[in-house]
Amino acid sequence: MPVHRLDTPPHASVAIPGSKSITNRALVCAALADGRSTISGALVSDDTEAMIDCLGVLGIPVTRKVSSARKEDAAAGGTDGNATFEVLGCAGRPTAAGGAGPEPDRPPAVLDARLSGTTSRFIAPIGVLGPGSVLLDGSVPLRQRPMADLFDALKGLGAAVEPLGEPGRLPVHLDGGPTGLGGGRLRMRADVSSQFLSALLLAAPAMGSGLEVELEGPLVSRPYVAMTIAVMESFGAVVDSNDDLSRITVAGTGYVACEDFEVEPDASAASYFFALAAVTGGRVRVEGLGSDSLQGDLAFTDVLAAMGAEVECSSAFTEVRGTGALHGVELDMVDISDTSPTLAAIAPLADSPTTVTGIGFVRGKETDRISSVVTELRRIGIDAEELSDGFVVHPGAPNGAVVQTYDDHRMAMSFAILGLAAGNLSIADPGCVAKTFPGFWDTVARLGPTAS
Repeated sequence: MPVHRLDTPPHASVAIPGSKSITNRALVCAALADGRSTISGALVSDDTEAMIDCLGVLGIPVTRKVSSARKEDAAAGGTDGNATFEVLGCAGRPTAAGGAGPEPDRPPAVLDARLSGTTSRFIAPIGVLGPGSVLLDGSVPLRQRPMADLFDALKGLGAAVEPLGEPGRLPVHLDGGPTGLGGGRLRMRADVSSQFLSALLLAAPAMGSGLEVELEGPLVSRPYVAMTIAVMESFGAVVDSNDDLSRITVAGTGYVACEDFEVEPDASAASYFFALAAVTGGRVRVEGLGSDSLQGDLAFTDVLAAMGAEVECSSAFTEVRGTGALHGVELDMVDISDTSPTLAAIAPLADSPTTVTGIGFVRGKETDRISSVVTELRRIGIDAEELSDGFVVHPGAPNGAVVQTYDDHRMAMSFAILGLAAGNLSIADPGCVAKTFPGFWDTVARLGPTAS
């Protein structure tokens, strides 16, 4: 897909879909709660549909009514791709109903996480909370993503873990035994993926003995763990932790249904349009994403401010205004790593180099987001260097080459912003944005005409 430069800088309120991270966490909490929950403003995408399908296999029905969750978006003629989900919880006892027949001859329930890393990590402990077994798998790219630390933790809690391919990766056969996971104490590495920790925390209220986790080393993506705890507490979980989250205790008291849990707009998705405003001298506002946000990725606006943009963040909205000047920065993005491709894509238009460190763990994302970002910048004629835990990007202009996206939604959306700002760029496999933002290209089209 060719991406042409915008004729004029955008001056708009942009409708952003609900947070994928919050949606999938809320779905898990509601699924394990006692009673019926309603989740409004939730994201409809490949990732959330993968979670819903897996919960259905475990006997937890989720009904969906697609609508715009925010009246102002609908009035503006846009669509934010949101829905209201109703979830009938299982009171902490999912059923791995893989087929007919008495135990132990019943086949395992088959859970297909598709391309969703959050679904694969979150559903693994959920699948073994009750009796029965599950076969957890996903699409080929997901099979390449690391799972070993989570599998080791499940084994430490008494689950049987049988790899069906390469050890430490999908596919895998999991069995919680006749009673399922009962809880206990764990020590885990904190420097691999916060999703492993979040997965165990989300399941912990349904474990009879609860769970105590002690982390070894610095915690990566700490805001995501804080988000997990906040969503859990909205559904009645009892969580205690120290200030740096190195020790977390979850009581086995279960979840309670939530009559109306509201999902805020996705801060990672908003980062693309905030970046576009900063790099073009335009203005972008996102309603419903403000100073009370649960999402650490809203801190990307602080990066844009350091680069020269003006940022206004109230309790009701966040707005970024470009000033006509964009400066390179040097920073550690360990807490906002999902926005590092966004920064890499606008960095060529700054007046000095940009250096990012602290994100070595993103090599295990949908693609190696250090190597792939640098490779594609070089492909389009930008001078970029790969570091062990980040990258350096020098100023330059794209040369019209086609950016490869590696089945990674963030690669497609990030480099689209560079194309909108500078022109002379094309995106391979533009449909991969459906993983978290199916309406991305429609949202881009509403920003205004582009130059041919």
